[in-house]
Amino acid sequence: MRSQPEDAGAAGSRAAGETGDHPPITLKGPDGTPLRSGPIPGSAHNPRRRRSTVVTTLLLASIVTTAALVAWRQNAGSSALPPSGDPVIVAAGDIACGPTDYLQGDNDSSGEVSVCHQMATSNLVLRIAPTAVLELGDNQYPVGRFASYERYYAPSWGRFIGISHPVPGNHEYFSRDADGYYRFFGTAAGDPGRGYYSFNLGHWHLIALNAECAFVGGCGTGSPEEEWLAADLHQNPTTCILAYWHQPRFSSGQHGNQPAYGAFWRDLFTARADVVLNGHDHDYERFAPQDPSGRADASGISEFVVGTGGKSHYKFKKIKANSVARNDTASGVLVMTLHPDSYSWRFEPVAGSSFHDSGTGRCH
Repeated sequence: MRSQPEDAGAAGSRAAGETGDHPPITLKGPDGTPLRSGPIPGSAHNPRRRRSTVVTTLLLASIVTTAALVAWRQNAGSSALPPSGDPVIVAAGDIACGPTDYLQGDNDSSGEVSVCHQMATSNLVLRIAPTAVLELGDNQYPVGRFASYERYYAPSWGRFIGISHPVPGNHEYFSRDADGYYRFFGTAAGDPGRGYYSFNLGHWHLIALNAECAFVGGCGTGSPEEEWLAADLHQNPTTCILAYWHQPRFSSGQHGNQPAYGAFWRDLFTARADVVLNGHDHDYERFAPQDPSGRADASGISEFVVGTGGKSHYKFKKIKANSVARNDTASGVLVMTLHPDSYSWRFEPVAGSSFHDSGTGRCH
C-alpha cells in the first residue's frame, strides 16, 4: 500500500454498520397531552386571544419544523453511503470544551490556544453524513465527567451517538475510571474494564484500542490488551485493517513519539495492517507507510494524527522522519472512504481554513 497523495496543502463486539434507532419526536404540553394545532377554546370573539392563537400556532410550527429537521439530519448521518456504496468514516480526537476551560500558561511551550470549535467540526460531520464516526479520545475537556459530556459534547458530536465508535484518552480518565465516558457512550465504548473492541465495516476490520495502559493492565508485549490484539488479528485475516487509539506512536507534535505503543504497532505490522489513526497532539499530521521502527516501508502502516476535533491547537516541534503532510492551525475532521481493497482520504477543515490533504492508498 504505497500512498499516492493528490494534494498536500463480531469479529468484535459490534456488528458492521451498526446504528442506533432514533425514536419519533412527540411534542407534549405541560399536562402530558400531545400538542395540536387549531384555535384555542374561547378565542373566537376575543381579538387579544386571536392574536395569542396566531403567535402560539407560529411558535408550535417553528418547534415542529426544527425538531423534524434535527431528526432528519440525525437519521441521514446514521446510514448514509456514497454513490459507490462503500462506507465512509469520519475521525477526529480532542474535541469538546466549555468557555471556562483553562488556557495554558504563558510559559507553556505548547503554545496552545483554546478555541472550543466542537460545534463547527460537528457541523462538518453533519454535512458529510458518514456511515461511522471514530472519536479518537480526549473527547471532552478538561475532565471527561458525565455532566461535562452532556453539557458540551452532547449538543455537538453527541448528535452522532448512534454511529459512534469511540476510544478513550487521558482526559477521560481524569474522571474516576473514565466513568463519565463509559456512562455517556454506553455499550458503544466496549467493556468498561477494557475499553478496547473490534468490528467489521464493509470489507474492513476496525480495531479500537485503549491507550490508557495503566488502567487496563499495560500495553506492552504480553499484556492482556496486546494478547487480545494479537488474537483478534489472527481471527480476522482480512485484506484491509484499520486500528485507532489516542496517543500516537509517531508524532512531530507537542508530545512526540510514544514508544509505549510499539507492541501494538508490531502486531499490526505483522498482520499487514494498513492504517492507524490517533489524536492527542492537537494538530493534523500524516506519515508515509512505516515499519515498527519508523523506517519508510512501502508495506508498512500509514499513520494519521487527527487531534483537530475542536479543542485547540499545539505547535509542531521537531519534524519526524516520514512526515509528509501537517498543519497546526486548522480544526477539522479526517474523512475516509473504505473500498474493498483500497481507501481514499481527505482532511476536511472548518470554514476559514485553506489547508487540505487528500489521497488514496491500497490495502496489503
